[in-house]
Amino acid sequence: MPVFDHPEFDHHQQIVFGSDAASGLRAIIAIHDTSRGPALGGLRIYPYASDAEALTDVLRLSRGMTYKSALADLPLGGGKAVIIADPRRDKTPELLRAMGRLVDSLGGRYITAEDSGSNEHDMRWIAEETAYVGGLLRPGEASGDPSPFTAWGVFCALKSAVRHRLGRDDLSGLRVAVQGVGNVGAHLARHLHAAGARLVMTDIDGEALAHLAEELGAEAVAPEAIVDAEVDVFAPCALGAALSAEVVERLTAKVVCGAANNQLATPEIAQRLHSRGILYTPDYVANAGGVIEIAWQRRDDYAREAVMAHIEGIGTTLDEIFARAEREGQSPALVADDLARERFGAAG
Repeated sequence: MPVFDHPEFDHHQQIVFGSDAASGLRAIIAIHDTSRGPALGGLRIYPYASDAEALTDVLRLSRGMTYKSALADLPLGGGKAVIIADPRRDKTPELLRAMGRLVDSLGGRYITAEDSGSNEHDMRWIAEETAYVGGLLRPGEASGDPSPFTAWGVFCALKSAVRHRLGRDDLSGLRVAVQGVGNVGAHLARHLHAAGARLVMTDIDGEALAHLAEELGAEAVAPEAIVDAEVDVFAPCALGAALSAEVVERLTAKVVCGAANNQLATPEIAQRLHSRGILYTPDYVANAGGVIEIAWQRRDDYAREAVMAHIEGIGTTLDEIFARAEREGQSPALVADDLARERFGAAG
């Protein structure tokens, strides 16, 4: 399998392929950059169609984590892990402990946490084999799940984007399309509803979608219809590559801001959005709330108020990115990349 010539290879420092015959583990860990500190990134468990597809995903995701940590002003680098498995059928304590041993073999260069297909319970099994794991329950806390913090960060980011593109300081009556109402998307939808937004939502889990739509008085639509919704804001909160050239041409929204990683199907999509007058919120800036929480979990001076203040700083960072993008006539995606490279490049 080609690695160094892979189109998503971006001077990654280390790529580890791990397997365990007894548990059936097949995993890849990618460490992109550790200039600012150890590489932090979640564990995605997904039934990839091929090893090559898994490698593409982990390379893209790990790179994004480096940029995310840099713009969140964290003393961390970027990494990611994937297990090639169906999380509904293949997860076992043995498989997760084997993953823990693989993480531990890196000696702290990589710290894992929850992601799509994994949860806090899974992290507890992994933590039996390694100390290099985040997203665990803290004493006195209801949960170590970072998804509520991710959602709050996206909410702060969305308010910044709406202010810059639509000239509004409030969200009352704003129409927002939420694509994907899993852990993060559902939390985001509740924040938007509380702020007075009118919601159009979709998800591949029809039952979960119906329950949430009833709770929030939202409109539920089929997955293929969400991009055609007449809305002000489009919030991709499912898996990556939601923004293809075809989707961008169909969007009626003037703002894109969501929780999904790697929302752009190709880098050129950023310019397509810019050309159509759609303000794109760089995903790795908007969705950094969970990483911020996990980073604080590992500190001795953890304080919930300090965590929330740090997360709300996402809006301030985006204010800077949007203002610079407007001055330079560029997409915010390009400005964010430049700013992130300045930060981790200087650290290196």
